[in-house]
Amino acid sequence: MTPKIMIILGSGSDIAIAEKAMDILDKLEIPYSLKIASAHRTPNLVREIVQQGTDAGIEVFIGIAGLAAHLPGTIAAYTPRPVIGVPVDVKTGGIDALQSIVQMPYPSPIATVGIDRGDNAAILAAQFIGLHDDEVHRKVIELRKEYARKVIDSNESIVQPIDRPFIENDFLRIKNLEINKAEFDESEVNCKNKDAEVVIVVGRQNDVATAKKITKILERLKISYDLKVVCPIRNNKKFINYVKCMKNAKVFIGISSNSSQVTGGLVGLTARPVIGVPCTNEYGDNYMLTTVSMPPGVPVATMGVNNGKNAAVLTGEIFAIGNPEIVQLLDKLKDKKINL
Repeated sequence: MTPKIMIILGSGSDIAIAEKAMDILDKLEIPYSLKIASAHRTPNLVREIVQQGTDAGIEVFIGIAGLAAHLPGTIAAYTPRPVIGVPVDVKTGGIDALQSIVQMPYPSPIATVGIDRGDNAAILAAQFIGLHDDEVHRKVIELRKEYARKVIDSNESIVQPIDRPFIENDFLRIKNLEINKAEFDESEVNCKNKDAEVVIVVGRQNDVATAKKITKILERLKISYDLKVVCPIRNNKKFINYVKCMKNAKVFIGISSNSSQVTGGLVGLTARPVIGVPCTNEYGDNYMLTTVSMPPGVPVATMGVNNGKNAAVLTGEIFAIGNPEIVQLLDKLKDKKINL
């Protein structure tokens, strides 16, 4: 059996992070391969396993590395397939590895997840594959339900046993609470292309320029999209209605220069891949850390700050898993034969 995913560790000391990914892939019943190869110490080995793996049918690569963490970028140099990067906390809390992985130059995106989040890398890989495999997509949905149940059940296992003089444990007790789905009113939705394959959600008008860089490349890749400026905090109902209306979307891209609420709102509403583009605001601040550091079960494929173009390239790589035509367009784009 040819594996769909290849996990590459930069060092054998990173095996505990790989085990988080393998636990998820075992549960989802997705075949995978595990290798150890260093971008700096064994660069030829990295090249060979990535090129030969791609030729053999690997659909997604996961690179796990700490310190300088150039492994995911090195993987991306040798394959048109999407690459997911997992920074490892070895020194400085893993921030050195995170910055090495996420701040990639165009057109070489790395779908970066949080520090030590091998589990989220596996879920994200499954979401990519699920775009072309309905059974994998169904399993991802069931896995997300498990994560949701753990949160709900913790009210009984953690909260209820607490015995303090003024705590009212039975007030709105969760196990007895009726949890209603958010109301959906399609008549309130205003969009140009309800059948779009990619949905771009911008949190503020200030960030539309970054979104336009994405649309330009998606047009060259012949991938349909819709773009909407809507904030889940300022207009939550409008945000939910819009996301739910885009029923045919396969990838969501969230762009935000404040607090990353756009990507956080998106992952709560869809089991499809969410790509996050953190932007700098008018004060020069960016929210890359709040975009990438997602809890288990809800990964965001984070790009470098203001790097909308890489979000578009990653989208193309995801779609190219099942579309040879997009592979050819990506090759031209990466060779700069198309003037962007």
